Amino acid sequence: MLLQQPQESPYDVHFQLFGFPIRIAWTFWLGAVVFGFYLVDGFDRMEGSPGRLPLLLLWALCMLVSILIHELGHAFAFRHYGIESSLVLYHFGGLAVPRSTHNYGGFASSFSAPRLSPAAELWIALAGPMAQLASAAVLVGAVKLMGHNVKAFAAMPYPLNSIPGVLEGTDIDSLGMFALVTFYVWPSVMWAVLNLIPVFPLDGGRIMRSLVMMGGGRTDTWLWISMIVGGACALYGFQSQQLFLGILFLSLAVGNYQMMQGSARY
Repeated sequence: MLLQQPQESPYDVHFQLFGFPIRIAWTFWLGAVVFGFYLVDGFDRMEGSPGRLPLLLLWALCMLVSILIHELGHAFAFRHYGIESSLVLYHFGGLAVPRSTHNYGGFASSFSAPRLSPAAELWIALAGPMAQLASAAVLVGAVKLMGHNVKAFAAMPYPLNSIPGVLEGTDIDSLGMFALVTFYVWPSVMWAVLNLIPVFPLDGGRIMRSLVMMGGGRTDTWLWISMIVGGACALYGFQSQQLFLGILFLSLAVGNYQMMQGSARY
């Protein structure tokens, strides 16, 4: 599966932060280059560019900090409920993996927390995107206080490109600062929004599952919602020629269908 936790490699980076073991898989850097190449290429064509390599390094660093904050949001929420976790950053983002997990036939095993109440699972799922969006909001606020606009929002879909005030103000003079703001704000907002789509095992799928279960719904109810939304997103991705998006959501929809058909109903 696309979102499975990657196997460990001698090229991975290991460290600890706030007591959480963190592993950065070597594929994280490869994914950062793939996802950011065209954006970096556009900045490299601007006058005063320091070159493609420094811009790629800046992009990768911004991705690292943004996704790390996202996963730390989950990890601190787990800790609030008495569960310790480790973090893995890899080519499709990151995972906060509880020390104790259930095995649900492969698809959900890397994402399944120890049994918690639906309300607890909702807050844990919500904590990651909210932490990431909050970090972007702090940077946007600082830029706005300096009287500048945040052009990263101009490249986002509606209604994000219509948030009042973000596109007002003067342009950032320094190409380096402009790149830093764009490289951090754009993936932080878009990654968080993507994760809030109600397709399991994305954070939005977990939130939707918790809400369904809190409302007295059954397992097949949230799986049906996840499959339908995943299929619609896959269709949109293929029709808009966003191949990665189409493949990602098609894979998730198929995974949910397999969960529905199998014995792993929880």
